[in-house]
Order: sequence, then C-alpha cells, then structure tokens
Amino acid sequence: MAYEDVLAKTDFFGEAPSDEIARIAATGRKRVLSRGDHLFEAGEEAESMYIVLNGRVAIAIANELDKRESMVALMEAGDLFGEMGLLDSGPRSAMARAIEPSEVLEIPYDPVEQLLDGNPRVLRGVVRMLAERLRVMDGALADSVFLDVTGRTAKRLLELAGPADEFVLPVTQEELAGMVGASRERVNKAISSFIRLGWIEQHERRYKIILRDRLELRAR
Repeated sequence: MAYEDVLAKTDFFGEAPSDEIARIAATGRKRVLSRGDHLFEAGEEAESMYIVLNGRVAIAIANELDKRESMVALMEAGDLFGEMGLLDSGPRSAMARAIEPSEVLEIPYDPVEQLLDGNPRVLRGVVRMLAERLRVMDGALADSVFLDVTGRTAKRLLELAGPADEFVLPVTQEELAGMVGASRERVNKAISSFIRLGWIEQHERRYKIILRDRLELRAR
C-alpha cells in the first residue's frame, strides 16, 4: 500500500485534500524496528509523528524509582501516534517501544503544520481522533475503578486475541502486567485461574480460548 493511502485511512488526515496527503507522504521515511527498539523516550523533544505499517508498538510510562512500566496504549497496523508534540509543542509524554518486529512510517511535523495552517477543516479529523483517544482513556479509567485484576486480565486477553480463539500472546508477561496495571504475579495468578476453570488453554505464549462467553462475562 502506498504511503498516501496509509495516511488517508487515518482520522488525522481523513479530511485532507489528496494532493496534500501525497505531498506529506513524500516526506515520510520507513523505520524498521526489532523487538525492544525505542522510537522515542518520555521527555524528549518531539519532531515527528508515526503510523504503524506492520507489527505492534507499545506506548508506555516508566516509574523512575523501580523502572516498572505501565503500558497506556498498544499501536497496531494503521494506528497513528506521536502527534501531541505537534499540537502543544510539548515534549514526549511517554516512550514508544516495538514489542515485536515492526515497521513504522515517520512523518516530520513541518509539512503537517503547513497542512493545518492552510486547511483548517483538516482539524475536524484531528479533533475526531483526539475524541476517540479520550473515550479509550475513559474506558481504561473505568476499568481501573470497577474491575479487579482478574477482570482486567480477562479483558486484555480478549483484546489481544481479537476475534481469534487461538493466538500467540504478542507481549511478555511483564508487558501484559503493565497493560493490566498490576504486578506480574497477580496477572499470572489470574491466568492460572482461567486455566483451572477450563476457560483457556496455554502453552508458553500460545493461548486457546475455550469458553469465550465466561471470559467476556468476567471482563465486565
């Protein structure tokens, strides 16, 4: 897929004229990442945004004292991230790290700023994207308040599985714990309970959902 097609499918660029999208796409460059490679760190000056072409990139915040991470978002193919610095001129608020071999398209801010200055209607797409981010954050906040660790673990496993009943966990146990917002030990205990109840089967990082309805009910 051409880069301009990738951009056009995002909410951010959804309202932009096709010739402007092509101009911006021409400034982009593909970054090839191995698992564990960092795109940026919290506190760094922001100069570019990114779109995932394939693979997965975690957006995470690290605790400065014990270096534990809380994964605040998981970016997959087609997802755009790293745009906040363009909108508020602030530094990066979190780190971005590939959790599997990935490719991303890096788009510098300068041509995007020119687009926004010359085409104010494009901001509608930007607002729509930010509204969706707020909805996701509201959902995460609600989960932290109303779901216990077992419930949050069930929900994250379902999100990572998608529609498939058999899947390979794309993150480590430590990273899954960061997504759940709990210790690795408590998340492992929750997974062990699902196995004991016969809801899932597990062999290393390969999972099979046996009773999806029970897992879904526990995630509510």
